[in-house]
Amino acid sequence: MSLSDPIADMLTRIRNAINARHDFVLAPASRIKISIAKVLKEEGFIKDYEVLKGNTPQRVIKIYLSYAGKKESMLSGLQRVSKPGLRVYCRKGEIPRVYGGLGIAVVSTSQGVMTGQGAWKKGLGGELLCYVW
Repeated sequence: MSLSDPIADMLTRIRNAINARHDFVLAPASRIKISIAKVLKEEGFIKDYEVLKGNTPQRVIKIYLSYAGKKESMLSGLQRVSKPGLRVYCRKGEIPRVYGGLGIAVVSTSQGVMTGQGAWKKGLGGELLCYVW
């Protein structure tokens, strides 16, 4: 089955797993999804991730969710910004701040997927993938 927006599918799977208080979530893997998971791990929103070889030729990414205290998630929200029907690009000076710096914007640049702050420091713009807070 093909999806029209695989990144939004991964973000929705993470959101649903957090609401159900799961320890991990599985999603079909791709290079951009692995890069997004790497950014989420570096920023402390998830514990870890690993890429597994499933029963099918498609690889699977296993994302371990991070909770603080009594199952209170480190992730409060995920929002997809750029969609296949409407791509959203931003220049280096136009990268938005999410919740006054408490959240991050994930940006796909010419040097890879990184946070909005990292792209701003390097003087890069790119496609605004999602907001995480």
